Amino acid sequence: MTLQDDLLTLGITAERIASTVLTPCPEATDLVAAGDDLFGRPQRMTPQTLRAWSAMQSAARLTSIHLQLVSAFRSIKHQCEVIRRKLDEGRSLDDILRNNAIPGYSEHHTGRALDLHSGEGSVLTESFDQTPAYNWLTENADRFGFYLSYPKNNPLGISYEPWHWCHKQ
Repeated sequence: MTLQDDLLTLGITAERIASTVLTPCPEATDLVAAGDDLFGRPQRMTPQTLRAWSAMQSAARLTSIHLQLVSAFRSIKHQCEVIRRKLDEGRSLDDILRNNAIPGYSEHHTGRALDLHSGEGSVLTESFDQTPAYNWLTENADRFGFYLSYPKNNPLGISYEPWHWCHKQ
């Protein structure tokens, strides 16, 4: 089965793909082990992202900010599985695609995107922007080459995600 076939089985048509303003994101091939996420799942990212993430996490820790990794690299196949699971839960495709990029268009495919948590509250919720960790990131992440991919009112069609940071490399 091709990616196009997989997308069609999810209800993602060529018209839907043509209307996205997101940039296609090929899967990274130069990934390294980055330790486990806060759920104990092994994570991978590009070597440059791992170096920057390690430096950023260490710098944050020096100011008593504890940044935790929720997820990093996600394959296109895994992105399809995430969308399938949400469809099976009864969510609409429109709702899902406000929070998850079309497979092939997720920054997670590049091995440069990180979903982060502070240890406070629920993971992957907008309330992350009320934490000292988020404030620290907004003031310091750029020094390590990271940017907030989906700020409030972004034009990309993805909801605000204060936890999603991507390395520029």
